[in-house]
Amino acid sequence: MAERDLAAGVAASDIGDDAIVAGKVGGEDVVLLRSRGRLCALAGTCPHAGAPLEEGIVADGTLRCPWHHARFDAATGEAVSAPAFGRLDRYEVFEAAGIVRVGARLPLPEIARAGAVGRLGRVVIVGGGAAGHACAEMLARHGAGGAVTLLSDERDAPYDRTACSKQYLAGKVERDALPLPAPAGATVQLGARVIRIDREARRVELESGEVVAYDRLVLATGAAPQIPSFAGNDRADVHVVRTLADADALIAAAEGADRAIVIGSSYIGMEAAASLISRGLAVTVVSDADVPLEKTAGAEVGAMIRRLHESKGVTFRTGRAVARWDGQEATLDDGSRVEGDLLVAGTGVRPRTELAGAAGLKLADEVAGGGVAVGSDLRTSDEAIYAIGDVVSAPDPRLGHPIRVEHWVVAQHMGQWLARHLLGLVEGGYDDVPFFWSGHYDVSLRYVGHVDAPDDRSLDGDAAARDVAVTYAEEGERQALLTCGRDRAALAFERELERRGSNLLPARE
Repeated sequence: MAERDLAAGVAASDIGDDAIVAGKVGGEDVVLLRSRGRLCALAGTCPHAGAPLEEGIVADGTLRCPWHHARFDAATGEAVSAPAFGRLDRYEVFEAAGIVRVGARLPLPEIARAGAVGRLGRVVIVGGGAAGHACAEMLARHGAGGAVTLLSDERDAPYDRTACSKQYLAGKVERDALPLPAPAGATVQLGARVIRIDREARRVELESGEVVAYDRLVLATGAAPQIPSFAGNDRADVHVVRTLADADALIAAAEGADRAIVIGSSYIGMEAAASLISRGLAVTVVSDADVPLEKTAGAEVGAMIRRLHESKGVTFRTGRAVARWDGQEATLDDGSRVEGDLLVAGTGVRPRTELAGAAGLKLADEVAGGGVAVGSDLRTSDEAIYAIGDVVSAPDPRLGHPIRVEHWVVAQHMGQWLARHLLGLVEGGYDDVPFFWSGHYDVSLRYVGHVDAPDDRSLDGDAAARDVAVTYAEEGERQALLTCGRDRAALAFERELERRGSNLLPARE
């Protein structure tokens, strides 16, 4: 962060519309910006992961983080869009004689209680992952926590699941750094597995026998890992990386291991490989794909990621599948063998639609990705039931067809939007632009938008040099962008897609 003394003053002419000027106030990092004609000064570091906010952008009244695209209200400092939840400190701003000075830290304003709180009734959320937690937290933030019951089948309170394959698995953060902020006033039941929805009586039944009544039900059941079919796939030393309990089990197994085999070269598989390398294990990746990430990112980025992992010691066996695992070696489909002490399946997930399907809710076509079908207001085929997150197939106004996206921030944004919708704080339908990031050692990829396949793509820069922006098109129109080393370009493209989506969005259903 720049060492400019903002208390001493900055020429007002240096602060254009949506500009950011970084500096220090009393030794603290601060950003001074002009948003919608108003001068604002906020803490300069993102509370989510410590990103320097001076490298972000100002758009539509928000300050946007360059790393993980969290958004903060420029006027109040409120984290209005996940993955950040913590608010930014505000500072006094004075302008006189063409000079702008930043003064003392200001108290944080109260968040207004939404007027629709009294009309919510009983809101029951099934699932404590990204979507369920974000919905409950946003409802609670606006004074509706007392109306919310969150039912999670996990034993751990809501936590940052992205760390399970990245920082926590790699040993870079401790377990106590993972919990997400508790939704104030809400009832949170852990280890609460819902087994049936009684739509007529508007209640859910738990495995324990408890019955919970609802006026509005929100399904945030997420997705479950898939393990390929091979002899020995049910052994205890076959691991997946989805939950904190999964990560705990894999960390414990890695402590007594020297060699790991990872099945799959998609994002989760490659992140798990990087994390296990960080723990000192020798890692072999077995994949039916010839190039990592090729099916989503294309061959150029995939080749760069492969070279990066190979430089760290990862061995690849591509175009192959595991046929048998006996706890000491994997026999591949060509008869060759790979030695290992544990095996990790990073081979995708499937939406957990069993509960919705048994209740007779409309499901999306499996060919289109499956999931629970919802309208642009995230309502299912039952007027009292909504669905959010990985389990959902939702309309995308830019693509003109529904998509199901399995990304952490997308799930959080859905949950936050639905909470605001229920509180009457937003109009129209859900139209947030999909976004995710993937970390590999010291290299990060940002992906904005969505395409089904990366076939129609164009590159700007050099993927091998880890300085590239890859644009993906569908039916001739730019719909997604992957960047490495170009964070501001990712933010700018996200803003472009937002403008396009707001022009195409159908009326609220």
